[in-house]
Amino acid sequence: MTQKLSILGSTGSIGTQSLEIARKCGYEVSTLSAYSNVDLIEKQAREFKPKLVALADKDAALDLKGRLSDTDIKVLSGTEGLCECASFEGADTVINGIVGMAGLEPTLSAIDARKKIALANKETLVAGGKLVTESAKRKNVSILPVDSEHSAIFQCLQGKPSNKALKKIILTASGGPFFGKNKEQLKDIKPADAFNHPNWSMGQKITIDSATMMNKGLELIEAVWLFNVDPDMIDIVVHRESIVHSAVEYDDNAVIAQLGLPDMKIPIQYALTYPERIESPTEELDLTKIGNLSFYKPDTDTFKCIDICKKAIKKGGIAPAFANSANEQANLMFRNGQIGFLDIGDIVERVMQESPDIADYTLDDIHEADKLARELVKKYSEKR
Repeated sequence: MTQKLSILGSTGSIGTQSLEIARKCGYEVSTLSAYSNVDLIEKQAREFKPKLVALADKDAALDLKGRLSDTDIKVLSGTEGLCECASFEGADTVINGIVGMAGLEPTLSAIDARKKIALANKETLVAGGKLVTESAKRKNVSILPVDSEHSAIFQCLQGKPSNKALKKIILTASGGPFFGKNKEQLKDIKPADAFNHPNWSMGQKITIDSATMMNKGLELIEAVWLFNVDPDMIDIVVHRESIVHSAVEYDDNAVIAQLGLPDMKIPIQYALTYPERIESPTEELDLTKIGNLSFYKPDTDTFKCIDICKKAIKKGGIAPAFANSANEQANLMFRNGQIGFLDIGDIVERVMQESPDIADYTLDDIHEADKLARELVKKYSEKR
């Protein structure tokens, strides 16, 4: 079990809930990192007294350094600082709750330092799946999923028979705030409308990804790498109540599912205590109060990002990284009011057609693909 934590993205939704678990379980917090939220990370640092704190934004890090000058806490900055936190020798487990592709390099640093990884940053595997899984295998590093869906699949697979009897993975999706709406109803959607998720409290980028269902496409790619399955073995099912977090089906058609209230503290804690289970701060699930559970096929015509991601992982190589970066840029531009809601899927689909064919990619290739994909999104957005 975990003893000492490094928490990357400590001011975000995953990070703050991870600190709740650390507080409850008595874990020592060795490092903290965030992007630029100086006020919150200063408060966290003073409570948990980590050895290292890093902010990706260098100006914010300079501000934090002044604020913490009365302590022994070392303040770092930039990607280098995040990677130093991820590989810090005084921690045994790294929770990666960074949003976006910025989480990839810290994950690789943590693997290189042979840390156990509790992974909430799906882009790590979407953009660098081959690099990450091969490196983890070489270093004999465990990657435990924190996303509620992937944690559910992981838990359901604990009783997997030795004869490779897994038939399919059933990946559930909430459907986001716009479930049941058609393209005509979505054409004038504003960012504020999309931020209102029915079940989960998440950051802005991920909430928009949920609204476009890009989040579920990225999770499909992540599942391919985490569980070493073919993309066609993954079915996506819309489940509005977010009680069944995902399921697996075996060759005898038996389906095993993991259920619980929509609370990220369950998968976070399981990743830290695995293979043990301990008392959770989450409320107990009462099925009689839930009453009914509903399931639907996703509308992949209106929400085309699912199929874009499936095509990307089937193409392989650098294509998933390309799709991810195109989406990150389009998502940001929608949040900034520069493009429409439906433009996100349309532009990402068009950009994906220009994905280079690089099968054996390097980290430098991923960075180059990231730059090109973002430039193409800007180019095509100007023509709309």
